[in-house]
Amino acid sequence: MIKKSPYLFFFLLAFLGCKDQNKEAVKPQKTEKNLTNYVDPFIGTGGHGHTYPGATVPFGMIQLSPDNGNSAWDWVSGYHVTDSIIAGFSHLHLSGTGIGDLADLLFMPVNKEIDLTKTVNSRDDIPYKSKFSHDKEEAAPGYYEVFLEDPQVNVQLTSSLRTGYSKYTFTEGDKQSVILDLGFAINWDKATETSIVLENDRKISGYRHSTGWANNQKVFFTAEFSKPIAKHHFIADGKKEDGDKVEGVKTSAQFFFDETTGKEVELKLALSSVSVENAKENLDKGDFNFSNIKNDAQKIWNKSLQHITVETPVDSLKTIFYTALYHTKLAPVTFSDANGEFRKENDSIVKAEDYTAYSTLSLWDTFRAQQPLLTLTNPDKVTDIIKSMLEYYKTNKILPVWTLYGNETNTMTGYHSIPVIAEAYFKGIRDFDIEEAYKAMKTTMMQDERGLKYYKEYGYIPYNAVDESVTISLEYAYNDWCVAQVAKALDKQEDYEYFSERAKAYQELFDPETGFMRGKAKDGKTWNTPFDPKHSNHRENTDYTEGNAWQHSWFVLHEPQEFIELHGGPDNFTEKLEQLFTEDSEITGDNTSVDISGLIGQYAHGNEPSHHIAYLFNEAGQPWRTQYWVNEILKTQYSTQPDGLSGNEDAGQMSAWYVFSSMGLYPFNPASAEYEIGSPLFEKSTINLEDGKTFNIIAENVSEENIYIQSASLNGEEFNQTSITHQEILKGGELKFVMGPKPNKNWGVNKKQAN
Repeated sequence: MIKKSPYLFFFLLAFLGCKDQNKEAVKPQKTEKNLTNYVDPFIGTGGHGHTYPGATVPFGMIQLSPDNGNSAWDWVSGYHVTDSIIAGFSHLHLSGTGIGDLADLLFMPVNKEIDLTKTVNSRDDIPYKSKFSHDKEEAAPGYYEVFLEDPQVNVQLTSSLRTGYSKYTFTEGDKQSVILDLGFAINWDKATETSIVLENDRKISGYRHSTGWANNQKVFFTAEFSKPIAKHHFIADGKKEDGDKVEGVKTSAQFFFDETTGKEVELKLALSSVSVENAKENLDKGDFNFSNIKNDAQKIWNKSLQHITVETPVDSLKTIFYTALYHTKLAPVTFSDANGEFRKENDSIVKAEDYTAYSTLSLWDTFRAQQPLLTLTNPDKVTDIIKSMLEYYKTNKILPVWTLYGNETNTMTGYHSIPVIAEAYFKGIRDFDIEEAYKAMKTTMMQDERGLKYYKEYGYIPYNAVDESVTISLEYAYNDWCVAQVAKALDKQEDYEYFSERAKAYQELFDPETGFMRGKAKDGKTWNTPFDPKHSNHRENTDYTEGNAWQHSWFVLHEPQEFIELHGGPDNFTEKLEQLFTEDSEITGDNTSVDISGLIGQYAHGNEPSHHIAYLFNEAGQPWRTQYWVNEILKTQYSTQPDGLSGNEDAGQMSAWYVFSSMGLYPFNPASAEYEIGSPLFEKSTINLEDGKTFNIIAENVSEENIYIQSASLNGEEFNQTSITHQEILKGGELKFVMGPKPNKNWGVNKKQAN
């Protein structure tokens, strides 16, 4: 587990220093004009956060960021803060995943001629790599800068929606040169076919086709330099090539510039999944003006961060919050070109006529909180994401699981595109064909792949049929419930009854003797033995995905009351749930999952299956326990340090949990269109809604000690329940909590029934 954040000490001092704590806690503050000042892109680049520090704009097509050149799990974003080497700066990156791919189109400034024919088997062999110091490195939303020690070059990066900008400042009198290496790859990504074309003395173009996590990735690009290319060298598969074009599995180039015409060389690049011509359309027009692009990126980010504002006297809390909000807007990424075209994994080219297509859909993670957050901050993006998923559905007649650069990776369990669609529909986001979407949902859950054949036959997936059978069965049960709710809304009664019955699959796997969800054989009676609820075996010969029975026995989002009754009622349930957080943190086994991190007892905040669990106390009529444990997670699992995320960021999910929970809300069951109430961290949180309305959450008397809700009101009326609907928030208004140091065990104990 990561160390406790140092911000708690300052938080305490801030409140102890107030003469009148109650008045100070609710004193209104002016919203900061430039919220980007609170964002630290280095948060998450340490530990197992797997984020990148480079330049992009919200949901941008370009993610221009440094690559250390290491191929290892903690370098899957290309960068880790513990490193001191930079191999170059590539234009595509993943934020916070557990998978190493992308890092396409790598450029690197150098001050001498480099032998690019050298075989590269590891980072040690890269001839153009450079040392750097974190003392000469900085990052902000839309901007990154570093000084490269070996070539003595200062590098600055920024970006627009579809164009990346690099500015290289060389030492006076030094040779000026830039490397392009299309053979560069990290982890299991591998170039299969590449090409570079010198179009004129300032422009180049080409493509990089590769295989990896995305099995069929095709990136076409065009780039323009700010000054003429005086000379160039082309390399193909270890051999020099003459002429203005080079092709091969691995191609690279070195471009030389006249050092007497100024110290700066600038580069702008656009890419496309379709063609070089489309990349040219994507390239920003006009002269080079790095400063203007950087300022525009900052303005775009500042506007995007204004969707939610918080008030607190503690700057470190603002840094954690706004960095988290920033991380929730790095993915999914724009995939369609300026003309609407994009490539599918079967190489067909389609056109998004009335939407922007998105990829990097980490749905196993993001359906839980990042997608629900978008329904408040970026509802237009939700519509486009759904239309993108429906287009992907047309390829294989199955909704996507995890798409990367238009490719289905089939990574992780369940079909969580389904709750994304259901959630949008029930939240009133309906600018898509719901009948088409429902057909896709139903067809997906009726096919036989990924264990569904057994699930339909037995009512659960037997442990001796498919690995990770418990996790998959529980997630399919929730997917089924989502299908059922949409069927009901569309007056498809027969479907509603069928999928509602299947949604009870969790009951088949609950073992009342141990209180855990367990693997069951095909005979419907025999449990998988031996059984150790702390045992983890990563991704093979296991009943649980990246975890153990303690962490995966709580995934019943859709029927929590029935789930509680399986345990024998609220008392037994809350006793078991409390034990989850207080049990020792030993994880047993010889092949334990590295994803089990951020442990509080056996609760593992560093991986998504745990994210809803603290809110289950609400369902059992003990909301003060939810308030306690949510506050504990907020305090111990996030900080302002590079290791300030206790697990993979996972395309915004880890940060979305913080954004919601620090405001006092959480989308426990996203498709219910309701939010559970936890323990707010800020004196005031304001959700600035799309129609100009605002929804304010006030926490009077909140402090390090005052974490428990004493009473609440909604628009001046008494509010005595632990959930609030999405529609109530959309109306605007004020939800006010009065906080105190001890639980009020009479508040919120009678949970409002979902609509």
